[in-house]
Amino acid sequence: MYTVVKVGRLADRVHELVVRAPHVARNARAGQFLILRVDQDGERIPLTISRVDRDLVRVIFMTVGATTYRLAEVREGEMIQDVIGPLGQPSEIPRGATCVVVGGGVGIASCPIIARALKDAGNRVIGIIGARNADLLILQDEMREVCDDLHITTDDGSLGRHGYAADVLKDLIEEERVDYVWVIGPAIMMKVTSEVTRSKGIRTYVSLNPIMVDGTGMCGSCRVVVNGETRFACVDGPEFDAHVVDFDRLMQRQRFYLEEERVALEHHHARRCGCQPGGHHG
Repeated sequence: MYTVVKVGRLADRVHELVVRAPHVARNARAGQFLILRVDQDGERIPLTISRVDRDLVRVIFMTVGATTYRLAEVREGEMIQDVIGPLGQPSEIPRGATCVVVGGGVGIASCPIIARALKDAGNRVIGIIGARNADLLILQDEMREVCDDLHITTDDGSLGRHGYAADVLKDLIEEERVDYVWVIGPAIMMKVTSEVTRSKGIRTYVSLNPIMVDGTGMCGSCRVVVNGETRFACVDGPEFDAHVVDFDRLMQRQRFYLEEERVALEHHHARRCGCQPGGHHG
């Protein structure tokens, strides 16, 4: 069992959770993830490691299904069943380069730990973070603290530049030399944004989030197509060369269990309010 030492709401449906997990914190590196299980009957949830502080590990997640809603209900001082990790391959950290870290929506959660690792290795780090509006933007202060330069975008223009992260990245690589780019966010955002760097031949990484079960490469549920070959995000990734990822196949697989997820969430809400699933939940 693992103690939850901090919980918080960062934006609408976006929550942070800090758990005491010394074995994870001691070995975690930028780009890796862990798997949480709230209780012995719970589903496994893969979440990218957002921050490590001594023996504490922070994850940030959006409530989209029954399990993430359950996780958001955990309170400080309570225990969760399992914290497994660190899992996956760490980010490939260069030295003495100019690097851009791009985060969209809840994908921004993964950016500070990567930006910090890049900075500590002697790189110049430029951050670009974006969301639909100012209320949904997270971790601005953390990114501003670690980055040499930070650009903010919102779809509606309520904060920073009016537009998308891809627009800022396009302008940036026209103005100066950029050696490496990381893009983390929704699959469609990663697909569009990584296309900006293709013609320039800039090494670009994306962190993929396919359906995942065991996190050890045994079940095969997290398979993705990279450079025409099947790879497993949990052991071969989660980071891959953006320019050879089959994003269309990834997005298709992400939609496989939408109906099952809808039913599970309906049952979760029904249990909370004492209603029958499918009935009025208030």
